[in-house]
Amino acid sequence: MRRYALRDDQWVRIEGLLPGRAGHVGMTARDNRLFVEAVLYRYRAGIPWRDLPDRFGSWKAVHTRFSRWAKGGVWERLLRHLAADADTEYAMLDSTVVRAHQHAAGAHKKGGTKQAIGRSKGGLSTKIHALVDALGNPVGFALTGGQAHDLAGADALLPDMAADALIADRAFDADARVLEPLAAAGKAAIIPPKGNRKQKRDYDRHLYKARHLIENFFAKLKQFRAIATRYDKTARNFLAAIHLAAAYVWLI
Repeated sequence: MRRYALRDDQWVRIEGLLPGRAGHVGMTARDNRLFVEAVLYRYRAGIPWRDLPDRFGSWKAVHTRFSRWAKGGVWERLLRHLAADADTEYAMLDSTVVRAHQHAAGAHKKGGTKQAIGRSKGGLSTKIHALVDALGNPVGFALTGGQAHDLAGADALLPDMAADALIADRAFDADARVLEPLAAAGKAAIIPPKGNRKQKRDYDRHLYKARHLIENFFAKLKQFRAIATRYDKTARNFLAAIHLAAAYVWLI
């Protein structure tokens, strides 16, 4: 049970940030902590919502409330609050691909909304693009279909990067989309040059060794089985779950 629950010190750090708390605008929730732990349980165990243990109450109520908070940006704001303590000496950018379960397909496309599910030879998949700080703690995410290039993550995440330097692998060795914007912002790029570059760039090989920290973060993220395999139909809910799991990493 403990690995699916929050310690008292962890709960104290976030309870004042959530809707439904006593004294907050709107209805006071009966038990915010039980609800957050129910969501953590679902994503950590990788079970369908309807299989939540009875101690968490109505699974449908938990799912509905989770979706409402996802739509309202609650989970993202929670992560942003915790990530305000990020070490901005440098940041690391990379991506990981997760399989999308067959039940994740088929969401209604309202107004042409894309659900960040791609179809390739290996089946349905989603790519999670992540930006982490100098200590390997998560600060930002973007989702695309699994077949998308890593540079899609650079387009989404680099404009808001607060760090003074970026560490990334050679997939991000792109002048117009990465190197030039970083140089214009006065930020350093620790990115190995591609083999087909006519003029090789130099980079800090010693600092580049720190890039394993983002791989370590992906390993932590995939301990949540419903993130290692995507079951959510909507990109909004899946991204909200990633924000919650990332916030939990900050609390460990």
